[in-house]
Amino acid sequence: MSTEQTSRRASRVSPFIVMDVLRMAGEMAARGEDVIHMEVGQPFGPAADKAIAAAHAALDGDDLGYTEAKGIAPLRERIARHYEETYGVPVDPARIFVTTGSSGAFVLAFLAAFDAGDAVGLANPGYPAYRNIFHALNITPELIETGPESRWAPPIEAVRARLKAGMKGLLVASPANPTGVMLSADALRALIHETEAAGGWFISDEIYHGLSYGMAEHTALEFSSRAIVINSFSKYYGMTGWRVGWMIVPEPLVRAAEVLAQNMFINTPTISQHAAIAAFDATDELEARKAVYAKNRAFLTGALPKIGFADFAPVDGAFYIYCDVRAHTRDSYDFARRILRETRVAVTPGLDFDPGRGQHYVRFSFCGSHEDMRRAVARLGEWMRAQGHV
Repeated sequence: MSTEQTSRRASRVSPFIVMDVLRMAGEMAARGEDVIHMEVGQPFGPAADKAIAAAHAALDGDDLGYTEAKGIAPLRERIARHYEETYGVPVDPARIFVTTGSSGAFVLAFLAAFDAGDAVGLANPGYPAYRNIFHALNITPELIETGPESRWAPPIEAVRARLKAGMKGLLVASPANPTGVMLSADALRALIHETEAAGGWFISDEIYHGLSYGMAEHTALEFSSRAIVINSFSKYYGMTGWRVGWMIVPEPLVRAAEVLAQNMFINTPTISQHAAIAAFDATDELEARKAVYAKNRAFLTGALPKIGFADFAPVDGAFYIYCDVRAHTRDSYDFARRILRETRVAVTPGLDFDPGRGQHYVRFSFCGSHEDMRRAVARLGEWMRAQGHV
């Protein structure tokens, strides 16, 4: 492959705008400004005490060399146990891969399941790294429009039509980023059946499992042993910087994924793997943190409409509110920049998640402290009133 070809492919990968916002917010904080972060999905506080203690024990044991590419057996066995206990689904640990966050899992899954030139369906709006990884791998992201009329889920009629036209798979997240919307069991089952009946691969992004507020969570493995499932210790477990996640692949893809992992990553950081085992047993601490998210959710869904942010997607899970701001702007990027500059509250413009309609939306993240959420609403309310938006 020539340098020219490589540069062309790389140029198709769009910036991850939220990281640009995070950088700008960091620069302001470095100047001594009091910035409130509502832009990134960064859970407040450190990893659970049990996870940190396990990491210390691993350091003391001096057993932090290479592991097999799939990950250490005790962690894969613990993940398998998690599926049995949480969903009633038995999973062979041989099908489980420990990965460098969900990001590493996406790369491995996409390479194992699809060829260059294949088209794969994505809900639009959706997590931008999906389509950007596809672009980097010369896979075509088929953006399937969603909205309030479909409860922000890919309409099954649109999925069926794309599959008939040659689409090779479908990736769905529930709870979803940026909308926070979840699929019912029937809706998830129907999308899996439609995809697999056409011979496609169904990929289920379950990174926000554990973070739902009254609606039942379902893993795709309840409905298919052929589904590819991806999860992570970043969100519910609060271990973003530890870079540890996992994926479960069907038997036909196991060896291909293993060979890819051996060559591309060797293994996930060993210390993070040991910490991750212990994270499963930190339920009390993790549920206490989730209770703060639930409190933030209740506060914001009541307070935001009073200050001009009334039109948002259902907040079934995760820790995001995806809000329509077209009553105030036609340029969400400029709107978010002004909010950051003038209120010191960082929010994410919707263009990150939807290249077309995203200029009408912003995403608020509520995984910070409750005090920060209250301070943010006070600042935003004052600013919105000053702009004449309320």
